[in-house]
Amino acid sequence: MTRCAPGRHLDDAVAVVGGMVATGLVDVTDDPDALDGHGWWLVVAPFEGPPLLARFAEQRLLRPGELSSRRWRGPRRDGWTSSLDETGFRRAVTSVRAGIGRGDVYQVNLTRRLSAPLAADASMLALGGALAAGNPAPHAAIVELPTHGVRLASASPELFLARDGDRVWSSPIKGTAEHVDGFLAKDSAENVMIVDLVRNDLGRVCRPGSISVPLLLGREEHPGLVHLVSTVEGRLRAGVGWAALLDATFPPGSVTGAPKLAALEHIARLEPVPRNVYCGSVGWVDADHDRGSLNVAIRTFFVDDGRLCLGTGGGITWDSTPDGEWEETELKARRLLDVVSAPVPARA
Repeated sequence: MTRCAPGRHLDDAVAVVGGMVATGLVDVTDDPDALDGHGWWLVVAPFEGPPLLARFAEQRLLRPGELSSRRWRGPRRDGWTSSLDETGFRRAVTSVRAGIGRGDVYQVNLTRRLSAPLAADASMLALGGALAAGNPAPHAAIVELPTHGVRLASASPELFLARDGDRVWSSPIKGTAEHVDGFLAKDSAENVMIVDLVRNDLGRVCRPGSISVPLLLGREEHPGLVHLVSTVEGRLRAGVGWAALLDATFPPGSVTGAPKLAALEHIARLEPVPRNVYCGSVGWVDADHDRGSLNVAIRTFFVDDGRLCLGTGGGITWDSTPDGEWEETELKARRLLDVVSAPVPARA
């Protein structure tokens, strides 16, 4: 555990999650057992590797319009490149479908990383402000911890885990369309498969008979698109803490596939770069009151090696087509890139 001076306000250490601004960095650790101790914690869990857990001394409500005063300067719209081009992504979709045909897997969430050069003085608080104005999201988050290698701004629409005492719940998103009447049969199939996976994950740590699905295939409208969303909830067994809960459920089923271990093997083979925090989770835990909320870190910009990165992807099922899946990744990224990118100068 790294310890900082208690109560000290570090200019380079701030988090905005759950509508709260956290300052005064105290501790940083990668041990999930810390979340069952005391204090208010920021949680940043990358898709691969150990989490970053940061305890902050002070939290206050984010004031309306507080982020709008910061000026964001993003990369040019034509400066973004993809870890998988259209041909490579289509080939990967075909590979997943072949695996489904062999019975290796039922669904795989396939993604690609977009990236562009980032100005050295770019602020994640300013980026978060731009996203709040142009692409507001219910599970948004901003983290500036440059000395610990974590800088991100998330416009996530998806809840990975929430906890209030022994009650826990998850609201996986699977199924995306431009309009509310644009869903295909595959979208419902994707969602139901992941609901079953989440029920199984929560069942590993919840009391028998306590798992329920209060919402199945609900429709949620977000800027530029519509999602199918379900909710699964349960009651934790006595003695189960955050470490066991995360061990049972992470990474989120909606961004892996089913069965989860087989899907992860496909992801490791087909995606050319690590996901980093994309498809992981960002959120907060109040260890003193057994409460917390963690998003699924989709629609999330992060800094890696001086570049601004954004992942985009979707769930591949037997009914998927390479054309359709490529277009879905384009749809999910389009509005976000329009919001954060500088326009391309017109030619004289």
